[in-house]
Amino acid sequence: MNSNLLPTFGDDKTIDVTVLGCSIIDCISYVPTLPKPGETLRASRYQTGFGGKGANQCVAAAKLGSKTALISKVGTDDWGQKYRDNLEKFNVEATHVETVNGSTGLAQINVSSDGENQIVIIPGASDALCPGDIDKAAEVIRKTKVLVCQLENPLQATLAALRMKDKNSISILNASPSPNENTLELFTLPTILCVNQVEAAALTRRDVPDIEEAKRAISNFLCLGCNIVIITLGRDGAIFASADHPNPVHVRAPRIEDILDTTGAGDAFVGALAHYLARYDTNVPLYKKIGGAITIASMTVQQYGTQTSYPSAKELRFDISLKNFDYTQF
Repeated sequence: MNSNLLPTFGDDKTIDVTVLGCSIIDCISYVPTLPKPGETLRASRYQTGFGGKGANQCVAAAKLGSKTALISKVGTDDWGQKYRDNLEKFNVEATHVETVNGSTGLAQINVSSDGENQIVIIPGASDALCPGDIDKAAEVIRKTKVLVCQLENPLQATLAALRMKDKNSISILNASPSPNENTLELFTLPTILCVNQVEAAALTRRDVPDIEEAKRAISNFLCLGCNIVIITLGRDGAIFASADHPNPVHVRAPRIEDILDTTGAGDAFVGALAHYLARYDTNVPLYKKIGGAITIASMTVQQYGTQTSYPSAKELRFDISLKNFDYTQF
């Protein structure tokens, strides 16, 4: 499946991937099981790292070789400068990462022995993002091939960015965390709506436990006016369809025996997808770009941490245009 909803790019696009998103410090506890309400557990280890969905996605694309830019906020605490240094290390353009009074965002993360996680974020400085920041970054947004947004930021800033993107560029909305309020623009503005099963269930108000229910959820999203919908399925890969090709396509994930940490795997998928959309033209079918993103995400769950687990271009031994991916079109 090669959707004609995806544009081809001219020479005027100078940035591969621009991300509007949070820059958050991950505080990760590794525990035997995820705690039940009222339960106290002893962690086997603890670590901090650089996270936030937006920054994760931006770094994932940058490590794969995309020219990237981030629109974000950090605080005046020590973590704010450390985060800037981290972005510089990965050659992320951070002109529009603004330092504001207050604390850099934090995420409290528990990771169980089977790699599953619980995450609570405290947005901190990221809550200061507003439509005015989008206006300041207008030139960057209009120069970019792929714009990526999520819902960790204030909704109006996200909608402003999606409204501004060039008609010849691609936008991805990773609708995570699930919005407190639904507006039709969340479905109609982005080129691609990308959600996991939990988020798909929240948005469609029906459980999405398996592929059959994911197919029904995709149909619901397309009826709401979505252009392209991707639902990630964890170990089962991802399923997608578009307005012009509504029959879903299921792309399978490689088999993995030992999963250490799923934290940030979804962000790795989105960042890798943005990279492949920006760097490969429409002659490479969408299922291969999604298959490449699944492969990247599968690599990250075999290591601890978020951004530190994302592979670099030098570590990859495949070209998605040549690689075979296991998929089924329904």
